Amino acid sequence: MMGFKRNCKRIVTVICLLVTVGILCIQDTLTVRAIEDRPEAGSQGERTYIDPPGTYDNPEDANRMNTANTVTFTYDGDNGELNGELRILITLTLIAIAPLIILLMTSFTRIIIVLHFTRAALNTQTAPPNQILIGLALILTFFIMEPTIERINEEAIQPFEAGELTQEEAFEAGIQPLREFMYPQTQVKDAELFMDIAGREWDGDIETIPNSVLIPSFMLSELRIAFWIGFMIYIPFIVIDMVVASTLMGMGMMMLPPTTISMPFKILLFVIADGWNLVIGNLVRTFY
Repeated sequence: MMGFKRNCKRIVTVICLLVTVGILCIQDTLTVRAIEDRPEAGSQGERTYIDPPGTYDNPEDANRMNTANTVTFTYDGDNGELNGELRILITLTLIAIAPLIILLMTSFTRIIIVLHFTRAALNTQTAPPNQILIGLALILTFFIMEPTIERINEEAIQPFEAGELTQEEAFEAGIQPLREFMYPQTQVKDAELFMDIAGREWDGDIETIPNSVLIPSFMLSELRIAFWIGFMIYIPFIVIDMVVASTLMGMGMMMLPPTTISMPFKILLFVIADGWNLVIGNLVRTFY
């Protein structure tokens, strides 16, 4: 069986060699010469030859043959926009780093933490669920960041697609609106902390603080403000828990968990005070 397979391979190899030799033998010989003083190609719609095809003995006769001895390339498709492949590459790159940008350089962190504290203060466990909180935080983030996104589009993306800016210039123009958004929300002591850790001096100007210092300083300030807002939200609900716990102890019902009784009162207070309007409205105003 193995010998039969080897014989078949040899036969196929011999046939391929014979076909290759036959193709090489039947090909015509082509002679290529460099021609000087070529005539200019004709205008659009005209032919670039004068005489019908034939043989030639010297370069002057070759110029008059029916051959494309002069070729003119005209490229007029460059409109300054990105081609499809590069646009897809940039889009995929932005999709990959979009979660990082949203978490570190927008208002998303403060919003999601405050919403989580609100749910924990109500003691409703998973109501509203995590998907609702994340979706609400994203919608509020895009609402707050809309002016910044418009500036990035007008000052960086559109000029880059039109060929007016290089990649480095587009990056600098695109990061500037984000820096101007983060800097007012960043506390000076947080920026000074990271500048001291990095061993750099800072004069307090936004133009001189590097991105590697501004971004972590902004995140630290966001965490501090979010926890402070969460503490303020907790205060009225803690009062309700204390009142309910004292009442149950006075009635001798120490085995009954106070949170079971206090949760309906918390929800009632939150609804009567229009809590979502107060929390979300004042939370959004902290960025303006």
